[in-house]
Amino acid sequence: MAPRVDSSSSDDLTAAYRRLNAAYQQTLRYAEDVRRLYQQVQRAIYQSLLGLANALEAKDPYTRGHSERVGAWSRSVAAALGLPASDVDMIGQAGLLHDIGKIGIPEAVLRKPGELDPDEWAVMRNHPLIGAQIVAPFDFFAAGALMIRHHHERCDGTGYPDGLVGDEIPIGARIITVADVYDALTSNRPYRTALPHATAVEDATRHTMRRKSTHRR
Repeated sequence: MAPRVDSSSSDDLTAAYRRLNAAYQQTLRYAEDVRRLYQQVQRAIYQSLLGLANALEAKDPYTRGHSERVGAWSRSVAAALGLPASDVDMIGQAGLLHDIGKIGIPEAVLRKPGELDPDEWAVMRNHPLIGAQIVAPFDFFAAGALMIRHHHERCDGTGYPDGLVGDEIPIGARIITVADVYDALTSNRPYRTALPHATAVEDATRHTMRRKSTHRR
């Protein structure tokens, strides 16, 4: 004879299951709220950093819009290479912020109409480190910080700040470097007029792959 199930016990189990399920659903809602809030904080931090970079560029008609173009071209190249969407987005954001470290460079160096002397170059070459330090506190942008730090490296090891070689340089930094050099070469600057597209492509390839760049960006 099969044991008889007490109806009150069954009701208690049903009620307990419903309470547990309700608590689980509430936890999911809390987790989604936290995720949305975290994304909002990320966007707010990024927009604040971008505002700083844009404010820096706005002081100089020669570099106005430079970071936006570098960011857009970096994103396009990353997408064309078939990189994951999250990487494409990070590379685009890092491209937008690649020169944020110039906030820490004296304007006398940034705005100098002629070539920089060795001491001035030493100061200018600090901007990738300064930029990486600015964004370093934000864990969600850790990969972007590395791209900013290394966007002046060269494949032959003659770049800065760390003299990385070839694949030691993050692919995002390599993409940003090419976009950065191309935009600098095709834009009028106080120390140089814009180059034609074909010349700029040839020059950008030479300067990013083989030797130390003499172009100030």
